[in-house]
Amino acid sequence: MRKLFTNSKKVFAIFAFILFSINALAQNNATIAGIVKDGNGAPVANATVTIKDTKFKTTTDGSGYYSLKVPAGNYSVVIKAAGQTEQTIAVNVAGGGSADASANMASSADNTIRVVGSRSTIARTNINTVAPVDAFSAKELASTGQVEVTQMLNYVAPSFNSSRQTIADGTDHIDPATLRGLGPDQVLILVNGRRRYNTALINVNGTIGRGSVGTDLNSINPSSIASIEVLRDGAAAQYGSDAIAGVINIKLKKDAGKTSITSHIGQNYLGDGENVNLGVSHGLKLNDKGGVLSLSGDWRYRGKTNRVGDYTARVYTNNVAQDEALIASRGFSRKNNLLLGQSELTNLGLNANLFLPLAGGYTLTGGYGYNSREGLAAGFYRYPRQTSQVNPVLYPDGFLPRIGTNIEDRNFNLGLEGKNKKGWLWDVGITSGFNSFDFEVKNSNNASQNSLGGAAQTQFYCGQLRFGQTTFNLNYNKDFSSKISGVKSFNVATGVEFRADKYSIKEGEEASWKNYAPASAGLAGGAQVFPGFQPTNAVTNRRNVAAVYVDVESDINEKFLVDVALRAENYSDYGGNVAGKLAARYKLADNYTVRGAVSNGFRAPSAHQGAFSAVSTLFVNLPVVGLTPTEAGTFRNDGPISKAFGIPTLKAETSVNLSLGFAAKPVKGLSITIDAYQINIKNRIVLTGDFAKSTATTSNATTRFVDSVLVAYPAVSSARFFSNAIDTKTQGIDIVATYGKAVQKGRVDLTLAANFNKTTVEGGPKVASNIPASTANDALLFNLEERGRIEQGQPRNKLMFTIAYRVSNVGFTIRNTRFGEVATIFNGTDRTRDEFFTPKLVTDVSVFVKLTKFATLTIGANNIADVYPDRLKNLLNTSDGRFTYSRNATQFGFNGGYYFTSLNFAF
Repeated sequence: MRKLFTNSKKVFAIFAFILFSINALAQNNATIAGIVKDGNGAPVANATVTIKDTKFKTTTDGSGYYSLKVPAGNYSVVIKAAGQTEQTIAVNVAGGGSADASANMASSADNTIRVVGSRSTIARTNINTVAPVDAFSAKELASTGQVEVTQMLNYVAPSFNSSRQTIADGTDHIDPATLRGLGPDQVLILVNGRRRYNTALINVNGTIGRGSVGTDLNSINPSSIASIEVLRDGAAAQYGSDAIAGVINIKLKKDAGKTSITSHIGQNYLGDGENVNLGVSHGLKLNDKGGVLSLSGDWRYRGKTNRVGDYTARVYTNNVAQDEALIASRGFSRKNNLLLGQSELTNLGLNANLFLPLAGGYTLTGGYGYNSREGLAAGFYRYPRQTSQVNPVLYPDGFLPRIGTNIEDRNFNLGLEGKNKKGWLWDVGITSGFNSFDFEVKNSNNASQNSLGGAAQTQFYCGQLRFGQTTFNLNYNKDFSSKISGVKSFNVATGVEFRADKYSIKEGEEASWKNYAPASAGLAGGAQVFPGFQPTNAVTNRRNVAAVYVDVESDINEKFLVDVALRAENYSDYGGNVAGKLAARYKLADNYTVRGAVSNGFRAPSAHQGAFSAVSTLFVNLPVVGLTPTEAGTFRNDGPISKAFGIPTLKAETSVNLSLGFAAKPVKGLSITIDAYQINIKNRIVLTGDFAKSTATTSNATTRFVDSVLVAYPAVSSARFFSNAIDTKTQGIDIVATYGKAVQKGRVDLTLAANFNKTTVEGGPKVASNIPASTANDALLFNLEERGRIEQGQPRNKLMFTIAYRVSNVGFTIRNTRFGEVATIFNGTDRTRDEFFTPKLVTDVSVFVKLTKFATLTIGANNIADVYPDRLKNLLNTSDGRFTYSRNATQFGFNGGYYFTSLNFAF
């Protein structure tokens, strides 16, 4: 009995100890957890979460989620994140219980986070990065009063340039965009960190970026954009080919539970160029871990503008007296026979962006985008005296041919992110997208059908350009600082990429390109303004690209940050390349740093540049004669015509980038960055000048050689090719200063930004080996006009000063943009025709009023002073009076002042 009692006491003691232990364990096993989001509702990754006055500390994951096990008690949870204002949350948590300490943080005006350009898990601000990065929020972009992405960037980023083109066929509908004065194909576009495909259009007319292929930023819905980051540094070693000038990364919205509606109506002071825009976005909450499906849709109509001058030359006949009599009797207008301005455009865009944290620490990402645009532009008027081009029965007074375009974009991406057992963060993803460009000519004729009289065709389907790209990525990332003594961070990123490109040209209907008349009739064949693609132009060109990279970034100590990147790429059609980059940042003191980088780059010829061919009706400036219609043939670089001319086979462009910068935050709210750079590019690919056939006034060894080579192309009057014709050097400096401060009950933000750059062609252009060198210009592949376009076609400097002020529910923005000098260089011996256009200051003003908690009304004017570029001075450059302003070198376009109003809702 005693033994039983004794044992019972032992059992009771053990049982009591177990109960006490369970209770104590419960008291020390409470949980504090939450989701950290920024001011836009997007999850904040790598935010530091600390329990004040304790050793408990953690960081948020990719969905902004964190969790800490703590004893029961009262705590202050401190949350810090780069670019966000520090936040402290008081919580009380009972034993065994849990407490929610989620945070919606506010952006810190002088501490904006930069992401692109680094794969480190440590988020850095603008003065702590090894290379200059600008970040523009959706609110900043919208404050410009612009409705297209290229124009939004043009008025917030001084190193970025884009201007609408006119009378340039398909380029009328896609704005060539450049960074640091280089070409449209020398800047890489990313969306959510993944490569964006190029447009199918190659710029073959006399515009900025002639001969290049860019990425169409305007195919991305403005309503879907959360922010845009611009990396102003060579990054081919980090992101691959095309990143010679830098990288633009567009981050899409992922705001759960938020709805925005934007509307915009405006027009130019002269009553044309109207814009009507409606954008809607909504974020569907998918789970409690920050999962969201963000949906957006944009519809936009852009009206045409016309700044044409009075036509001064002959219309019906070369006999002056007879012509004037016919003009009077027929009521012909010398004013309304050309459209010189922006094209008409209707746009519809839809987008979906998925961000879905899953169980097990995985995150699923994905998206789909669709964009459709219908454009209508004009070419040069065909006058009745041009009997080889006009059907007199259809058009007794001549006609203005119109180029219609149907542009379609589709893209899809899917990715999965996670962390393996060894601590490596990984992500795998696939991105696929394509762009198609259909051409249709309206209000025109095929003059070789003149025998049909009034029954002849007036509308033609001219064919299609199409480009598709599919990219597969696998990336790994890990910080090894815990295993390396003495370093603050040691981040290693590595991965592989495989890309498949497909470019094709589809021929147009027969009547769009064929000449039905005998050669003796002297009638032009094909659709006037844009002859269709012929069966000989039709092509499908495929290639594959494989790449592997490694990127190491380390805070060696509190002051010294180093980044080293190496990337090897191999193109199935142009071989391989290895690009490297070394960048460093050193803290001179708190908030004062110097940084610099040296890198080499690589840009393979685009699939378009290797496969494009066409015959186009172009109006070119000829000495004495002036603007003259010609049928210019663009021939494939690898074809027999190119080989007969002695054009070398295309090879990759290579570059060397050097940069040195200084960044500082001398006082609270003020941030200053100054970065100088030099970019040397060898074997730059350009579209050559036109090698013309003999005429009555020009017959020499070169033109006779061209005659002999083009004997099989009697309708073609000149030939051009893609060639690695030049080497260039670009030098420049970027300056950005921002200041933000609370003033009484409001806030003022000031921005001063500037870019100064100069591009020069180094040495003499290459020559075509088989062409007789009768004159210097005949022998060169790169003429004075093209040199002028590269060196002086874009502003060599752009300065911006912006004031934004807000108090309570009212505010205003004043933005001043000064565009530097540009020039048009004439291709010939008469250098008096060169035109130089002085700098201009454009001022934009807008005022907003928050009508309710959800609605904001904005009224404003862009170019409020109605500033225009300098007028053309030399009559020979005006196309017989029609061109008031240059269409070859434009600083900011010539639409004049524009006023608008917008009403926006946010729920």
